[in-house]
Amino acid sequence: MSGVPLPGKPVRGSKTGVPLMAALDLIGRRWALQIIWELYRKPLGFRALREACTDISPTILSTRLKELRSASLVEYDGEGRNQLTKIGIELYQAVGSLKSWALRWEKSLIRNN
Repeated sequence: MSGVPLPGKPVRGSKTGVPLMAALDLIGRRWALQIIWELYRKPLGFRALREACTDISPTILSTRLKELRSASLVEYDGEGRNQLTKIGIELYQAVGSLKSWALRWEKSLIRNN
């Protein structure tokens, strides 16, 4: 699929597709992290995932799922539901570390203001 940020291909912020920049481009797309967050909890079909991601349009959800599948972060399970792949789970865990950092950052900003 063209247009999906992948390492080694030009992405926002990197003409050479540095892996970190490709990852940030992909997960920085609207709704991508929310989809990953919801699928970490359990595999979901399209309708259930749309309900979990309130206010997402069916078109955007479909596009993001295609991108995340092309990037090997999401796959179908045996029942046709969307689930994270092993590397998708690793991404969720890495983002969890970033979330912890963001909370510490927020506290430091509050202390310094």
